Amino acid sequence: MCENMSDPGSPPFVRGIYKDMYKKKPWTMRQYSGFSTAEQTNKRFKNLLKNGQTGLSVAFDLPTQMGLDSDNALSIGEVGRAGVAIDTIEDMRILLDGIPLDKVSISMTINSPASIIWAMLLVVAEEQNVSWKNIRGTIQNDILKEYVARGTYIFPPEPSMKLTKDTFEMVENVPNFNPISISGYHIREAGASAALELGITFSHAIAYLDVAKNTNLDFEKVVKRFSFFFGCHNDIFEEVAKFRAARWIWNDILEDYGVNDLNARKLRFHTQTCGSTLTRNQPLLNVARVALQALAATLGGTQSLHTNAYDEAIGLPTEESALIALRTQQILYHESGLSREVDPFGGSQFIENETCRIRKETNQIIDLIKKSGGAIKSVENGLTSSLIHEESHKYQKEIENKERLIIGVNSFEENSSEIPDPQLIPEKTRENQIKKLNHIKNSRDDNLAKEALQALSKSQKRNDNLMPCILSAVKKKCTIGEICAELGRFWGTHSQISS
Repeated sequence: MCENMSDPGSPPFVRGIYKDMYKKKPWTMRQYSGFSTAEQTNKRFKNLLKNGQTGLSVAFDLPTQMGLDSDNALSIGEVGRAGVAIDTIEDMRILLDGIPLDKVSISMTINSPASIIWAMLLVVAEEQNVSWKNIRGTIQNDILKEYVARGTYIFPPEPSMKLTKDTFEMVENVPNFNPISISGYHIREAGASAALELGITFSHAIAYLDVAKNTNLDFEKVVKRFSFFFGCHNDIFEEVAKFRAARWIWNDILEDYGVNDLNARKLRFHTQTCGSTLTRNQPLLNVARVALQALAATLGGTQSLHTNAYDEAIGLPTEESALIALRTQQILYHESGLSREVDPFGGSQFIENETCRIRKETNQIIDLIKKSGGAIKSVENGLTSSLIHEESHKYQKEIENKERLIIGVNSFEENSSEIPDPQLIPEKTRENQIKKLNHIKNSRDDNLAKEALQALSKSQKRNDNLMPCILSAVKKKCTIGEICAELGRFWGTHSQISS
């Protein structure tokens, strides 16, 4: 058994980043939600908060994630489907209406246009008379994993990292908000193993550390606001070991970067149960899968958790299935005894050996990417994408050859399994969103909007921090599509390479 044992709350933080973990308070129960319009998502948010959810996580539709307005031809069939449609500041006002931003933390899964969506949130906070210093939450803002796993990129890597740097420099003004959540979740969902998920994620984190070193702020202050986002599969022991190894690796990386503040070296992460493990056949079995994954995440010491709804392999969750997912977390905390001990698997020879195995394999992947020129170079030459594709192919072959059994898919199948009808988003959602968008455009001062976009372009060419100009453009009711199009005129767009 390898040596890594220290008390919870002490480096290398294998056993947890806090001494008492869940003994004093539960993890944040943060259900990922967003669909159709801002009005409908706002109602879902309020219902979740009423039922005991303790933080919000916003899902955006594909056009919003790609920096497209709802009236763009490429948005047809996608408005409001994968999340909520946000075109202008007015949508953000409606989305957050009645949500106390100084009391409820807001996480937003947005990447390429993260700076724009964050600017909208900050403006709404001002309108609610909430100081930026009192806002808590996270923007995902992890563009590197978009190139290798998720695909919602707009600009090439170099200017995209410039936008990331600009958001980092807002830390002084918004000190309790995380300007990035470095995501392994989507890498895992794309087919990576547990070790590959960590290896690529921490390689990306190293690239962001190098960006943070080049800001005009104190390096440790920026790093302290770094957060992470991991997926969780069904193998409880491997997943618990993965989370333990992740804390160890991050502590070592920051120690190598000369970070002396122990609080800055604590790995803070959100976990989501993995949608790729859910099955369309016998969908009620997914309740058990989600509970297993949630148990692994909490035994592994997550700071916040989203539990998937059992019907997500079919379509958007219903209100009932979303509530069952939330209640799963509440049962775990209040009924399972999880809060009685910190890192209850700590000291088990099996778990400790698994932790060391994953740490070793992860460090080998980090070294491989370093030798390839680093994370950005590995995006450009296709190395990281090819590593994921190889693992994904291996996983799928195991299922097809029945070396990996999936109940209801390749074993214990039932021909009569009842599959509920999916919740569909009607096309009139797009029509209504376009009406709202046209109203905003017709009622705004076009000259002020044009001036704001021109100022953004000039600032971009001077290589200034773009956040002040983006905030101004948002206030002048420029749309997300207009702002991204203006940035794209100078930066261009990115085409993916895969080796």
